[in-house]
Amino acid sequence: MLSAILILCLQNLPLGARPESKDMTIDATVRAAVIAEAAKDLEENYVFPEVAKRMAAMLAEKQKSKEYDRLGSAKAFAKQLTDDLQAISHDKHLRVRYEEAALPPVAPVPPGEANHEHEPSAAELAEFRAEAARNNFGFVKVERLEGNVGYVDFREFVPAVIASEKATQVMGFLADTDALILDLRKNGGGSPDQVAWICSYLFEGRVHLNDLYFRPGDRTEEFWTNPDVPGAKYVGKDVYVLTSNYTFSGAEEFAYNLKTQERATLIGETTGGGANPGGMSRLHEHFSMFLPMGRAINPITKTNWEGVGVEPDVKIASDKALAKAQVLALEKLIASQPEVLPFERKEALAARQAELDGKVAKN
Repeated sequence: MLSAILILCLQNLPLGARPESKDMTIDATVRAAVIAEAAKDLEENYVFPEVAKRMAAMLAEKQKSKEYDRLGSAKAFAKQLTDDLQAISHDKHLRVRYEEAALPPVAPVPPGEANHEHEPSAAELAEFRAEAARNNFGFVKVERLEGNVGYVDFREFVPAVIASEKATQVMGFLADTDALILDLRKNGGGSPDQVAWICSYLFEGRVHLNDLYFRPGDRTEEFWTNPDVPGAKYVGKDVYVLTSNYTFSGAEEFAYNLKTQERATLIGETTGGGANPGGMSRLHEHFSMFLPMGRAINPITKTNWEGVGVEPDVKIASDKALAKAQVLALEKLIASQPEVLPFERKEALAARQAELDGKVAKN
């Protein structure tokens, strides 16, 4: 059986561009059905039961007072529900989505399980893998920067069962660089098992990174680094992680893991603040809800980044974070390895510092 974590990720990773749904007009019957199903799902599965009760009560009150009657637009209704639910929960993962294409019905499930925890078929896995491959499994750019500094721009953490081999190839390409910059500024999250897989290359032994507690089933899933991964590990060298206010969910976990383990220097902006994992719940033929059923628990801090984000060690506008990371990496390499690439590193340092000072245009 695939873990529930993998299944949720297969359903919800933002691979590729979704076509824009054409709006439709909805009536009171549709609104009532969506509200009833949303309230039921929240009370049964939302990670914080007391908050779920408050949200369900709010929906019932607004329905009773006919506040939603003015919303004949499906898109406007979904947005209003999202705004109302987030106003109480302050949970940026929790959202209602409208889809023009009809959503397939779901089979009944036992109590205590969410209706999206079905095991993907071989065909579904193959389709997902093909789509992930077209997006290079989330890796947009991998290169050696001046001064032998490695750089990776990746936009999502595709499940390890599909993308671990690609991650291994990426880390192999970077193995001989002297410092590493991991760019998460446009990364919206993904699978915690891929987070753990990539982290495994940055630690020598087995390290406890994170736990995810799930209300359905009252279960906790632990995530550790793997001490035995293919190829060379990237240890004994500095790592820099770039963040922005777009950095979210699994990407925040990656940054938080490395920060709390004192394995990397975070540079950029405070991240988005989403630490409650979950999956899509069908509310109606054209409406679904991303329902957070769990919460992250860091083994060191005993808490997470929900609602507050991950604070960088070096605060700077996200569009200057890469240049700043290069400056910090090059300064340290020049000091620790004065005879290695001295001219290349000094020239690169001067160029990146000039970029930060606004004296030259970015490459």
